[in-house]
Amino acid sequence: MDFTVPSKSIAEVQEDLIKRFTHFANPKDRYRYLIDMGKQLQAMDESFATEDNRIHGCQSQVWIHIEEQDGRLFMAARSDAAIVSGLIALLLRIYHGRTAEEVATAPLDFLGKIGLLQQLSPNRSTGLYHMIKRIQSEGRNRQAA
Repeated sequence: MDFTVPSKSIAEVQEDLIKRFTHFANPKDRYRYLIDMGKQLQAMDESFATEDNRIHGCQSQVWIHIEEQDGRLFMAARSDAAIVSGLIALLLRIYHGRTAEEVATAPLDFLGKIGLLQQLSPNRSTGLYHMIKRIQSEGRNRQAA
């Protein structure tokens, strides 16, 4: 598992993602970029693919493992679907290595600004919602502990 602390703030990462995605005028190019992000996702250890780490509500198989170290939450995740892997990579750029408070409260309005949400199928949108809900609830739970 990668325990690298991000050097940029959440706002800076989101601004960077907005620039990258809005660079593409063609929606298919945005999807290709998203899929490429998913291909670069760090491999998740097989032992993390447990029922507890499985995200329910996703059409494809998705696992997100979250570990706390020095007050920060680090994540490893994987999916059996290319676009969903890209969505995971997108979320990990925001949440990985952040404090529980940052994870629980990170604004996600950038998702509408990058031009992907409008193109996701209802099933993928539901899956994305469940991934975000799981990550944020983990942040809230650890914040309360």
